[in-house]
Amino acid sequence: MAISRALPSPPLIAVAAATLMLLIVQAQGITRHYDFNVQMANVTRLCATKSMVTVNGQCPGPELVAREGDRVVVRVTNNVAHNLTLHWHGVRQVRTGWADGPAYITQCPIQTGQSYVYNFTVDGQRGTLWWHAHISWLRATVYGAVVILPKLGVPYPFPAPHKEVPVVFGEWWTADTEAVISQAMQTGGGPNVSDAFTINGLPGPLYNCSAQDTYKLKVKPGMTYMLRLVNAALNDELFFSIANHTLTVVEVDAIYVKQFTVDTLVISPGQTTNVLLAAKPYYPGANFYMSAAPYSTAKPGTFANTTVAGILEYENPSSPSTASFVKSLPLLKPSLPQLNDTDFVTNYTTKLRSLASAKYPAAVPRSVDRRFFFTVGMGTLPCPANTTCQGPNGTQMAAAMNNVSFVLPSRALLQSHFTGLSRGVYASDFPVVPLSPFNYTGTPPNNTNVATGTKLLVLPFNTSVELVMQDTSILGVESHPLHLHGFNFFVLGQGFGNYDPVNDPAKFNLVDPVERNTVGVPAGGWVAIRFLADNPGAQQ
Repeated sequence: MAISRALPSPPLIAVAAATLMLLIVQAQGITRHYDFNVQMANVTRLCATKSMVTVNGQCPGPELVAREGDRVVVRVTNNVAHNLTLHWHGVRQVRTGWADGPAYITQCPIQTGQSYVYNFTVDGQRGTLWWHAHISWLRATVYGAVVILPKLGVPYPFPAPHKEVPVVFGEWWTADTEAVISQAMQTGGGPNVSDAFTINGLPGPLYNCSAQDTYKLKVKPGMTYMLRLVNAALNDELFFSIANHTLTVVEVDAIYVKQFTVDTLVISPGQTTNVLLAAKPYYPGANFYMSAAPYSTAKPGTFANTTVAGILEYENPSSPSTASFVKSLPLLKPSLPQLNDTDFVTNYTTKLRSLASAKYPAAVPRSVDRRFFFTVGMGTLPCPANTTCQGPNGTQMAAAMNNVSFVLPSRALLQSHFTGLSRGVYASDFPVVPLSPFNYTGTPPNNTNVATGTKLLVLPFNTSVELVMQDTSILGVESHPLHLHGFNFFVLGQGFGNYDPVNDPAKFNLVDPVERNTVGVPAGGWVAIRFLADNPGAQQ
């Protein structure tokens, strides 16, 4: 006791300073450093081995973890023959547009043998996002999850799960994906579809020669798990379900939502969804497929109609040392919707609502400074001379908005703006409405050709924008996922057929619309969004 009293007590001022420093660190965040080495790696799937572009030899690549308020510094070194960039999909990049990553928009690509440092702060965001290559089709193999944790001491607005698990959906091509897209661009036809979907890089047992490459998630009875779902597939919206289990949706695109429980959900390319999986309270004596399959309204042959499966298995409390997977147990499959079940997709997406609470408000712009109407769909381009094209009637297929098919510049747009050398790089005359209105979801016009150009819309800072995106039936109706760089937006409403500017706005949800960074334009329909243009830079 005497010895204890003789020990000097720390000065109160030092304790206060240490406490203050801790509070400052918690408030301002810390700096997290990552090294991403882009390199070739040999990977075997479906009994075929190929050399493909990876980050640190992994596919999916490294998981990037940060807390809200943290500064993230990622040094990317390019050791492959392709030039590339990385995009941090959904990170708002407030006043750090040069760290966003789309090639020729915010930066020139990182050349072979060169490095580039992405430096940004995660400001006002928490949840699941993802990163991927943003040039050509390199994102087919170059992608990974971004996990943004709440600030220290800030709880989730739902009971904390026992464990959090990233579940990243992707696609696998046995062929070289750069050759696939190169051939499609040359012929003007649709690119060859993938050979398999993947869960965390693994195709699973429903494909030939793939049972050994199956993702398995082991859970304990009575525990709750948060699955951080990411759709990194290039072109396909996916249904996802776990046999004999329900999923409680708690967040989409790093935004908390009002909770609702489903047997099956749908997730578009680029979107993320956090769900709570409540394990059964007892050992069930069975294994369960975790399955994903495409949603598509496209014509047959233009999408990958296959199913990827992982396996959910339970730890047996009576023999926890048992091997992870017991083949003798029944293996149950979920029932997924039909591949063109638009009604299911509509019913699911209309359930999504922002929390709209005092702590997590839905700051929907109440007034609108600029209104835009964009048609979204496929058109055609004339086939170049002395070339054979595989599009409709010997043309080339081309995606377009308001009949303009975007052409990448040779100088990055953000660079050209800040150096004052934008003349001849882009034109700021992108049409705010279609120049030639027609029955967008009815009989297509006789002329299906689109214009080409590097045309932009320029917005004054703090402009409130309302944008309606309308699908077209020019080459057949199709659902189109759209992502807005640098911003979140509120999804006010959606519908089928042609948008009615007189009657449809009366149905808009301005109270608790879901906030996202990626939205699907319904097949043969429209979607309306609002956002505040408060983040300067070149966006895409």
